[in-house]
Amino acid sequence: MTEPGPSPAAARPPRFGRLRRLVVEALKFGTVGAAAFVVDNGTYFLLVNGPGHLFAPHPVTGSIVASVVATAFSYIGNRYWAFSKRRAKVPIREAIGFAIANVIGILITGACLYLSRWVFDFHSVGADAVARNLGIALGTIFRYISYKFW
Repeated sequence: MTEPGPSPAAARPPRFGRLRRLVVEALKFGTVGAAAFVVDNGTYFLLVNGPGHLFAPHPVTGSIVASVVATAFSYIGNRYWAFSKRRAKVPIREAIGFAIANVIGILITGACLYLSRWVFDFHSVGADAVARNLGIALGTIFRYISYKFW
């Protein structure tokens, strides 16, 4: 009778497990981010162009509201799904850092829309979409750098 060899899981180097976890985490993070992008743009479109045109006269305010909704969605998705195994020991500290980085990110998006609307005088749905998506991209870069250093 021969002794069984090492199990396939035991034969894999530990780095493979870490790499797999990192890839899964990155995919979850990307999924949450993509969904938050849809929530952000969808909410903005409904607030500014949808029934009742609630924020039509104030698109930057509508943009801020939409970004706050998307940020809350992103926080919940990342904290409880994408990074559920890496939650901070002190949630209030994590939430404060997240809030500061996101308030600045939201202001970047609002500033891009403001510049488009009132400095460059673009007032179309398409121009709003370009300005907001540029702002979302710049805000995302800022958030990423902030999360890395804070």
